[in-house]
Amino acid sequence: MQQKSESHVQRSFTAFVILFMMFVLSGLISSCDNKNDDDDDLPEHPQVNRLDKLPADIDKRGPETDQHPPVLHSLEYEKPIPLQSGINTSGAEDSPFALPDGNTMYFFFTPDVRIPVEQQLLDSVTGIWVSHKIGNTWGEAERLWLQDPGKLALDGAVAVQDNEMWFASAREGFDGVNMFTAQYIGDKWTNWTYAGDRLMKEIQIGEVHICGNYLYFHSGRSGGFGSYDIWLTTRDGDNWSDPVNIENVNSDAMEGWPYVSPDDQTLWFTRFYQGSPAIFRSVNNKGVWGEPELIISQFAGEPTLDDNGNIYFVHHYYEDGVMIEADIYVAYKKIIPQ
Repeated sequence: MQQKSESHVQRSFTAFVILFMMFVLSGLISSCDNKNDDDDDLPEHPQVNRLDKLPADIDKRGPETDQHPPVLHSLEYEKPIPLQSGINTSGAEDSPFALPDGNTMYFFFTPDVRIPVEQQLLDSVTGIWVSHKIGNTWGEAERLWLQDPGKLALDGAVAVQDNEMWFASAREGFDGVNMFTAQYIGDKWTNWTYAGDRLMKEIQIGEVHICGNYLYFHSGRSGGFGSYDIWLTTRDGDNWSDPVNIENVNSDAMEGWPYVSPDDQTLWFTRFYQGSPAIFRSVNNKGVWGEPELIISQFAGEPTLDDNGNIYFVHHYYEDGVMIEADIYVAYKKIIPQ
């Protein structure tokens, strides 16, 4: 079986960087500085229905047909299951991020993993989506726009803390893929801002998780153990400290896509296990991160948790070595009778 070393989002971003530079060189993308100051002339974001873009020749996959279902290695959780259709489709749902109350889910979506990234960029539906749970039911997801209408961007990899969002984006006016922040004001995310050269060029952050003023991130920067490592930088006003390698969880393999519990007591991340992505957990013992423990394996990655300890993650369906689609799964934490 052909194994993959990156999530679909990361692969898409890698390919999009190349496409982005081609567009810049050909003059197809105008500079971010050429914004039209007349708001009346600005285009509006398109009204989109992602279900209309799903390929007709791919049936929805599920546990009953999964050739490589997630494998649970912990007695603390129920067997992983996919979330409902308000979130999951026959397309690819990836890079989940759950708010602490467990009632809001951000994720990346693209309708067909076979479609070249330059077409994904222009399909109006590939990007960040959000679903809200009412009772026990996830509502139909809505497109989240983090770019001005009429301007190109490929966004993903959301992390949210209170009214602050971090996300990855390849967009006009910037070289390559960078991290940005946005603020939740009123009833929408706005004021998206480049994370800055200190983080992007000096510290070289990858995908992040913000926990208080601690920014956990993965990076292939020098000084690590090999491939991606998990690092920490601390915010003090507008300044960021020199990064610290989380040595106890890193190895010469790939460790990435960190998630840290709000109490800073558990660190969750993705590492390969027996040839495919798996979810590991490290417990903080008096300020020292413990030996990582395997929790869920077999095409399981990018964990995020709610306050009840339920684990949400992306699961990729592979058939005969080819990725068909991806879903957001959950492993509910068992309720132990008192």
